[in-house]
Amino acid sequence: MPSTNGHGPKRAILYARVSTDEQARSGYSLAQQIEALREYAAREGYEVLEEVVDPGQSGASLERPGMDRVRDLVAAGGVTAVLAQDRDRFAREPAYHYLLRREFEEHGTKIRAFNDRGDESPEGELTDGILDQLGKYERAKISERSRRGKLQKARQGKVMAGHRPPYGFRYNDARDNYVVDPEKMAVIERMFRMVGAEEYTMNATRMAFNREGVQPPSGGRFWSPKYIREAIKDDVYRSHDYEEVQELVSPDVAARLDPKKRYGVWYFNRRRYVTKQISVNGPEGRSYRRKTTVIDKPRSEWVAVPVPESGIPREWVDAAREAIKDNQRQSSNGGRFWELSGGVLYCAECGCRMTTRATLDSRNGRSYCYYRCPKRGRHGVQKVCINGKTHRAAEAEAAVWGLVSGLLKDPERLRAGLDEMIEQERAGMRGDPDQEAAAWLERFSEVEQERRSYLRFAAKGHMTDEELDEALAELEETRITAEEELAAIRGRKEILEELERDRDALLESYAQMTPEGLDALTPEERRRVYGMLRLRVEVFADGHMEARGILSDNVCVLYENGRPSEAGEEGLCKNGLAPRCMIYSGCTESGRPRRA
Repeated sequence: MPSTNGHGPKRAILYARVSTDEQARSGYSLAQQIEALREYAAREGYEVLEEVVDPGQSGASLERPGMDRVRDLVAAGGVTAVLAQDRDRFAREPAYHYLLRREFEEHGTKIRAFNDRGDESPEGELTDGILDQLGKYERAKISERSRRGKLQKARQGKVMAGHRPPYGFRYNDARDNYVVDPEKMAVIERMFRMVGAEEYTMNATRMAFNREGVQPPSGGRFWSPKYIREAIKDDVYRSHDYEEVQELVSPDVAARLDPKKRYGVWYFNRRRYVTKQISVNGPEGRSYRRKTTVIDKPRSEWVAVPVPESGIPREWVDAAREAIKDNQRQSSNGGRFWELSGGVLYCAECGCRMTTRATLDSRNGRSYCYYRCPKRGRHGVQKVCINGKTHRAAEAEAAVWGLVSGLLKDPERLRAGLDEMIEQERAGMRGDPDQEAAAWLERFSEVEQERRSYLRFAAKGHMTDEELDEALAELEETRITAEEELAAIRGRKEILEELERDRDALLESYAQMTPEGLDALTPEERRRVYGMLRLRVEVFADGHMEARGILSDNVCVLYENGRPSEAGEEGLCKNGLAPRCMIYSGCTESGRPRRA
């Protein structure tokens, strides 16, 4: 790592990152990285401003809590350098490394790593850039070799040992195929008999298993209709004769099979999983979650692997598949529009969206509609969530609309709340999106220049065709990354623009309506207003409901003990917030103690 010579004080941030698999594989610990960075900072005369760590975070994304902290500190100014043990601790994607370098340079900050090979000259930057691309290429080759190895293994008729085999099987000693587990397979056989031969529904089947305490595949306590549906569709339980299997596998694999036996079929390479970490701005600040996208691959890419026959009669399997082929979840909307569904009403205890339930009383023909937690009494045996109350839809919706309509009748308070919500969204954005977009556009231009340079080298015989193909493939990945980041920047800008449009629409349309006009809005129009306000209503186990959204940090009780809260004029307390203020600095007019 080159030294930084200057006349002013040198201030540094120490950054360490390790992904879960890295630490498990090589003991590449955070403590070891930080200790090495401390020694380097002391030796080079850096004043350490802060030590930032990112445990269990992948370098394939910049959406990391620790990296966000580093970027915030750099943006605040006064940071000479951000130090890391290796360049790939900052990012494993060279395009992200480039973006960080450009962003930090805007604030007079350098990125430094022990394995830097160049200096700050154009030639030095080129050297480091080449090393980054070579590192990325090597990681890609390792991943590709692993993928091809698994594919080759499947083509040889071997299964990939995962966390656990399909229910009813266990792995053989070599862990490359299955062996029937008679005790568990008897459960699966009974499941197929119930659905295929005895005409049980999937729900009745899982309820029977749950009542009897049959151990489910996941190792928990309850069976789910989803698992039963997937098991019925799985060819690993369906019996195939030798001729059927022979058409699915290679001649070498078929030659090792006994023509007199029957087999199940396990498929490899059915899906591709893409996991990304994303940040979400909420009332309590920025949070992070992983988003996994499952992509079904064409059947032509599936690789069939013969496995031992399950012993389940094929006619039961086929009958069960026929029985569920048109299976659809029955609608529970009761023929009405539910204003608080689809992202307004949440369970405060487990965080799930509240679901709807409509029941018909056969005695009087009346329909009763409720909101309830989806984990309330799940599996019909025991509650998974403690929030067991149901809330009559009409009363809950009236309470929420009472709050919102009171807000719409006060345009100044509405405008202030909307402006604050927009500012919070803008503050949660990382840096200036226009500057970030400009950096990625410049990277686009550089990629094109590099592509032309590679083509010139190849034309002069300085690169082989294979080297050219590999270099162009790396540049194409960088181009795709830049496109994805530009799309994400556009998405963040569109969110702000949408918030501003909604603010103008609320102030120009709904806030100008008469009280009678507001009360006459349809449920669909009310739901649209809730969306514009980014309203979130939480229901607690004790029965009370609280609302957030345009109310910013203020939390208001709307509904408690099965009935709307007592309130002052127009459903508001004297300070103009809402029934029974829960959090509101200085509010003493609601008759309820302030709760922090």
